[in-house]
Amino acid sequence: MRRKIFFIPIILSVTALACSTIKPSVKQNIKEEQVVIENTLSDLDTVSSEIAASEPESETDTLAFLKLNNVDVRYDLDDNINTNFSSNLDSLLHRWYIKNTDSHYSAQKVNTNVTLSDSVYIDRLKQIPSLIDLSYNKIVKNYIKLYSEKRRSQVEYMMGLSEYYFPIFEEILDKEGLPQELKYLPIIESALNPKALSRAGASGLWQFMYGTGRMYKLNINSFVDERRDPVKSSYAAVKYLKDMYKVYGNWHLVIAAYNCGPGNVNKAIRRSGGKRNYWDIYYRLPRETRGYVPAFIAAIYTFNYHKEHNLYPKKSNFPIACDTLMIDETLHFDQVSKVINIPKEQLRDLNPQYRADILPGGKAYSLKLPLKLTSKFIDKQDSIFAYKKDYYFNQKDKVVNPRDRYQKFAHVTPKNKAKVYYKVKPGDAVGLIASWFHIRTSDLRYWNNIRRNLIKVGQKLVVYVPKSKADYYQSFNSMSYAQKQATLGKKVSPTSTAVAATNTPEKIDGSYVYYTVRSGDNFWTIAKKFPGVSNFDIMKLNNINDAKSLKVGQKLRIKRKS
Repeated sequence: MRRKIFFIPIILSVTALACSTIKPSVKQNIKEEQVVIENTLSDLDTVSSEIAASEPESETDTLAFLKLNNVDVRYDLDDNINTNFSSNLDSLLHRWYIKNTDSHYSAQKVNTNVTLSDSVYIDRLKQIPSLIDLSYNKIVKNYIKLYSEKRRSQVEYMMGLSEYYFPIFEEILDKEGLPQELKYLPIIESALNPKALSRAGASGLWQFMYGTGRMYKLNINSFVDERRDPVKSSYAAVKYLKDMYKVYGNWHLVIAAYNCGPGNVNKAIRRSGGKRNYWDIYYRLPRETRGYVPAFIAAIYTFNYHKEHNLYPKKSNFPIACDTLMIDETLHFDQVSKVINIPKEQLRDLNPQYRADILPGGKAYSLKLPLKLTSKFIDKQDSIFAYKKDYYFNQKDKVVNPRDRYQKFAHVTPKNKAKVYYKVKPGDAVGLIASWFHIRTSDLRYWNNIRRNLIKVGQKLVVYVPKSKADYYQSFNSMSYAQKQATLGKKVSPTSTAVAATNTPEKIDGSYVYYTVRSGDNFWTIAKKFPGVSNFDIMKLNNINDAKSLKVGQKLRIKRKS
């Protein structure tokens, strides 16, 4: 007995010491977690602080979401089903499911007017293994009847498509450590339609708004909308749900906040005196959100007890097994469809994130294909990318380098014409060249992307001439100025020829000369004609401050250096 009595104080002291060392670390972890929330969710700061202020401080139980509770039964709650929710199922069915499921499938006719007692629903909800509380009341019952009686066809279509989408959701939820029941959220968000678009602008399976999608790193542009990507949008949704749970610590409130935003949930909590139970703040929530959690619970019930209600999945047209390839080149769905013989509609359904049937390239983009066609794509990928490439991706529409505008400028080639090149010589002008080749100056400027008639000595100009005279016009490169003028019937005197060829300055006296500015001249090229004279000397002597003010025909006074 003495030994037992002797060890009791020691055990208690060790326990006290352990508790004293554990508590500070728990509080430290909570503070670190709050810092992460503040850094990553600036828009939720006010929500978190206001909720915290409405109730006394208590240590957070990090395993709170693992507690399984009895079904919360409330017979005092009742409300009608939101008509928008009911009609939305019909519209989504019309747009999406008939195309992607076997519409010829006909289930056995059954009597749906079977009345079940509340105790049956409550007992069945208890049997569902769920980390999220599955409450029961008249509102939940109304949604169960909507699914199991009034919208049976839609539910069977959704069950068929769930065989394709649920494995995607389950894997991501499992990886991130969230309850598997959250896979039913897309059922009530989009009815498993990846191209669903709400009136408010929310898009995709998880119905992300534009701003929220960008906040969670989803790429949205003219070609790609990753809100419609089943995998990437699911990762984003899981991160959002985890962030919401850090704020509320209650899955019902998280699900409500997912639909109407944390601001509206926070207002409902405040107006109800700080109550944190979803059903206590039910009537304080926006009307379109009230049925969100009941519909979620009803979806879980219906999918788990579909056989008891004679509901069976309708066969989906989605392939059983798919594979994903990463593509870093520009690719059109038509190129894939024509070469490996896959319907373009199936490519669209498997890759709903591409708005214009185009993988834009520039970085790696995913392309999902049926598994049986993956090897075929790899074997024929060169043929796929080359198939009508110029037709689908016109290279003339690409942005060119401004520095290479003369070489890369794209223009329409005249029909039945031959292309010749003319090398610009000193004294040449756009008007002169156009007259020699018997073309319009506007055409010469257009073919060579010439602005303000500026050309440079040595520049090669493209000229289109009759095919029968191509050799004749090509010989202009070896002709003198007088010979080219002679083709127009004009005679050139030796003096004027020298002026045209060399643009000799006109002498005024022994100290100064006048120089007439020609096309293509600038102060630097003019100064080169006069040894010892700089461009700044010319500008100063002529009282010119702006080097760009030089005009063709202008006369400049230049002082020679002796």
